Amino acid sequence: MTTAAEDTESNSTRALDESAPESTNGSTKTTTVEAPAKSGSARDFGARIVTRLGGATVAFTVLVAIFGGLFTVLTPPFWGHDEITQFGRAYQVAHGGLLPQQIHDTRGVAYGGDVPKSITAVMGYALRDYTTNPEEPGSMVEDPGAYDRLGGAAVSDATEPVWFTNTAAYSPVPYIPAAVGIRLAELFGLDVGGMIALTRLAGLLAYLAVVGFGLYALRKHRVQWLAFTVAVLPIAVFQAGTVTADTMTNALAIMVSALLVKALFLGDRLGRVETGALLAATILLPVSKPTYVLLAMLVVLVPADRLGFTGWRRWIPWAFAAAGGLVFAVWMKIAAPTGDGMGLMRPEHQWRSVQPGEQLRGILTDPGHFISVFGESIALRDQRWFSQFFGELGFAYIDVPALTMLACLFAFAVSIGVADRLSAATFRRTLLVALTVAASVAMIYVTLYMSFTPVGYYIIDGVQGRYFVPLAIVAFAVLLRWMPLRLTNIAGRTPTVGPAVTIIVATVIALIGAVWKYYDIVWG
Repeated sequence: MTTAAEDTESNSTRALDESAPESTNGSTKTTTVEAPAKSGSARDFGARIVTRLGGATVAFTVLVAIFGGLFTVLTPPFWGHDEITQFGRAYQVAHGGLLPQQIHDTRGVAYGGDVPKSITAVMGYALRDYTTNPEEPGSMVEDPGAYDRLGGAAVSDATEPVWFTNTAAYSPVPYIPAAVGIRLAELFGLDVGGMIALTRLAGLLAYLAVVGFGLYALRKHRVQWLAFTVAVLPIAVFQAGTVTADTMTNALAIMVSALLVKALFLGDRLGRVETGALLAATILLPVSKPTYVLLAMLVVLVPADRLGFTGWRRWIPWAFAAAGGLVFAVWMKIAAPTGDGMGLMRPEHQWRSVQPGEQLRGILTDPGHFISVFGESIALRDQRWFSQFFGELGFAYIDVPALTMLACLFAFAVSIGVADRLSAATFRRTLLVALTVAASVAMIYVTLYMSFTPVGYYIIDGVQGRYFVPLAIVAFAVLLRWMPLRLTNIAGRTPTVGPAVTIIVATVIALIGAVWKYYDIVWG
């Protein structure tokens, strides 16, 4: 049996990682290294916290709180990804508008809802500001004081309709944190700027809580650092600091992935709370974003005894999977009419060119054409998807610097290299997971082909690298299950403390680079 650290390591260093693997019948067991207590020592208190919660959990909480908070403050109002329409849908949900609401629009079919005029004033200004930028080296924000003036206004009673057909298709589930933030802002009588800030912070807190729980579940395994590396990607942290349904979607997907890795690939039995969280997410994730429905369905591959079920209770995961599939189908039926209005997101000459029904018929009757378009999309856009996976920050469309991408890649290399041997999953189950990931990727392309790409267009338009982040952990788990290579030190042991520190440092460098570039270009 090997411990998580060499015998000569100090107590505080030991606490960075409390586990080391011991392979028994294809599953990974852990041994916990407890450091002797030193009463009254702040350093020892920190070591105990890390030992109890897991190094990745603590590092994630600290770094995302800091850098997510920075993005919350530094991102001008409504400069996040679709933040105007995301906030509009969140405001609608906060006031009881759970279903898509059709609004009048002379251009064609449209969905949206009413938003206070004092908020739409900021939306309109932000839209003009980020679409009319000066040449370098001028800052993208034309007048920083304008946001302070507009944000200092009281939230008006008078409202006006806002178009958000693209987000009206989302269920209320991923907007719950933002809706809570909006209602609290109203309760406290905050001004427009305060409401926007509190709505963003509510999403950030939800991301910290849900993802933190997933990392905590992996605290006794070195694979926690792989989940950490995905969770702190600059694009994920940026989105957690702005108003978007993707914040909750990413959080649920990462938590589900962490619990699946623990139960399916590591062979550990989940606790009651962990099982409950996984089953709940089986219903919540499919209605947060349809493209990740299959990820939630993987719960049925976990042996029932690892979820704490025996006898007739073995069918409980299947019941939840069925319920998740049912609510997914119901919401898709409800949201289907919004697809007819998605063309209004295109340039004016393409307003009526997005026809989901026509695209679906094309896929079924001429799959060769779709495959050709798919291949052309990869040839022309794969480099953009790659950089966007690390970060294209909001509607400023700022790519994170090369230093950030290199640091993230280095963190991935180390976290993959020191991960546990995920031998508990059988070949058949691993193959099914791999096929599920492939099918989920295909759903991303098919969905955007039908809902955003004009008929006859030469590529599948609208695909962004950030859409693949929720699938990354499970995809890497499949790779690790079939890849026997691991990093070892000169003693033949897989190191723990050194890699953990290396990953944290690389992550800090990556996030500092992203924040610095964003601030420099946006604010000057």
